[in-house]
Amino acid sequence: MLVAAYATQAAGALRPSVPLLMAGTAASLAAEVVLHRRRAVLAPLFVKLNADVTVRQLLRDLLLAVGLLRVGAEEGVAGYVPLVAALPLFYALHSATQAVSVLVRRSRTLPVVTRNIDASALRLSPAPPLLLRRPGFRLPVFGLPTTAGLLVAAATGDPVHGAVGLALSLALSAAGLGALLWRLLPSRRPAGEEEVLEWFDAWLAEYRPTVGLYFSGGASSAYQANMWLAPLAGLGGRPVIVLRERFMIQKIGETDLPIVCLPRVATLMRLEHSTLRVLLHPSNSGKTSQVLRIPTIKHAFVNHGESDKPSSCNPYAKAYDEVWVAGPAARERYALADVGVEDRDVVEIGRPQLAGLRRAADAPTGSRTTVLYAPTWEGWDGNPGNTSVIAAGENLVRALLADPAVRLLYKPHPLTGSVDPRAGAADLRIRELIRAANQKRGGSRADAAAIAERDRRAVELDLLTARTFRKAADHTERMLRQPMPAEGRAARLAAAEDAWLEAYWAALPEGEHQIVLDRRPTLYACFDRADLLISDVSSVVSDFLASGKPYAVANTSGMSEEVFRATFPTVAAATVLTPDAAGVPALLAAVRRPEEDTLAEARGALAGRLLGPSEPPSPRRFADAVATLTAKAEEQRLRRSLRPEEFPGQREWEPAADGGTTAPR
Repeated sequence: MLVAAYATQAAGALRPSVPLLMAGTAASLAAEVVLHRRRAVLAPLFVKLNADVTVRQLLRDLLLAVGLLRVGAEEGVAGYVPLVAALPLFYALHSATQAVSVLVRRSRTLPVVTRNIDASALRLSPAPPLLLRRPGFRLPVFGLPTTAGLLVAAATGDPVHGAVGLALSLALSAAGLGALLWRLLPSRRPAGEEEVLEWFDAWLAEYRPTVGLYFSGGASSAYQANMWLAPLAGLGGRPVIVLRERFMIQKIGETDLPIVCLPRVATLMRLEHSTLRVLLHPSNSGKTSQVLRIPTIKHAFVNHGESDKPSSCNPYAKAYDEVWVAGPAARERYALADVGVEDRDVVEIGRPQLAGLRRAADAPTGSRTTVLYAPTWEGWDGNPGNTSVIAAGENLVRALLADPAVRLLYKPHPLTGSVDPRAGAADLRIRELIRAANQKRGGSRADAAAIAERDRRAVELDLLTARTFRKAADHTERMLRQPMPAEGRAARLAAAEDAWLEAYWAALPEGEHQIVLDRRPTLYACFDRADLLISDVSSVVSDFLASGKPYAVANTSGMSEEVFRATFPTVAAATVLTPDAAGVPALLAAVRRPEEDTLAEARGALAGRLLGPSEPPSPRRFADAVATLTAKAEEQRLRRSLRPEEFPGQREWEPAADGGTTAPR
């Protein structure tokens, strides 16, 4: 479209032909609109072709200018010449504006970004409008009056229209340049790098954190850190969350804990001289090795879930001072894997996230059996047995939907389809099956009072959790808008979440199947509602065992059931389902008649192996592990303080008279 438009412009300019010139210019502008809407896909391609927005706009205006000069030469209109000669002034202003916008962006890119911390001393301010910060937006908008004026001038033969359009573009560019220059004034700029680092050191000295959560990862991996927010907050004291990517600050869930993002290694190293003693790591990443360099901090790998998959005994774990696991099964898993993790460094803490999980009743409550289908994702290794979504998902869902007494909760893993497109496609088909079943089922609807109560509770929760920013807000502006939370906010938030959850379930139509994709309700909230879990070999199974309820695991590995059970200990107390879902009816019948539940005792024993004993409670064991590791860090610091301040260096030799060397000084 662009090639055709430029060709038409060129033809109109060289002939010259005002209709062709106008048609080509209009088509070129229309193509820019398409490019803007699909910029995520198309813009990188044009950059590779050295045809970014500046080149395209310049070419469009040059062809238009050539056309005007040709038309003017034929018609004797000399007024076009100064108009075209003044056109480069607009591009000079554009270049100056772009240069200043880069300086403004750099001045607003702080070495430390925070949330839930009072950073008013850093002279933070709202970000400039997006129009001034992005040349891809600014140039077409500011240049539109010029292009339009030149087109009208070509159509009417009156250069005044072009002069008016150019003057308007120049005025807009000058105003934008002035607005950006104003933000570079010393009183308008945020604090400089050294000032920010001094402020950060002072905050560390005042807050005096002792334990922290360290996390680095992609946008979709934030759930790995979020599952540890409540246990960390429950420790009391002065916890802190340490991140490495600026975008991750807004991905961390609701918490009153202070959050600091330290993108650069040099800034991260400042933690060495702080009171921080212990860092907990819920995942491994390339940037984990950077923080492990700090010798004054002890590091514990807590993982974001345990299962029988190889990822639960990653060799990287030996890099940490300690590896904290739920129960004896994980300790045995590391020993069998022989990946370099010493048994003395493995600490069993249970799963503190499960402390509030509801235990199983003697029989399902209500007129329907609620089944939670929570498959895992396909993983990085391409093993077809990782997820049941591809080979068994649709069969399982069809079998469940065929039972009129079943209410299905479908909660897929957040990363489903991120590696294997087949998993993403199967996930979408499963959702369509559930929607079609709901339409076919019909049934009663929740009353208006329940819906109104849910909406009221949602408003209350949103007021406490709202993090709404202007579209133009950058990290510095978001930092300004998220200061230290008000006292007591955490307690109010917990109460509001509980109230919303009760209202949410009450407002759902009886028996309606649900596709659960949002942050709320959480997986653990779905555990509380489910009478039965169907999943894969994953940490979901281990966590669900804390409820004592029946569970089933889909075997899509190609192994026989005997080999499957022997290979994956978490399946020991499960009903194993084949990809054709033939065992679903018998499974549902057993769940509805507890007297036929032959695996109840096995589930209790397996829960002890996977999650550890119920006494002392897991949160207490977690807190004790933190305290013990903190004490070890203190002892290590004390030993370091007793060493000589400087290690012996190389010996110094004095030159001898004969040109050789003498004994060391």
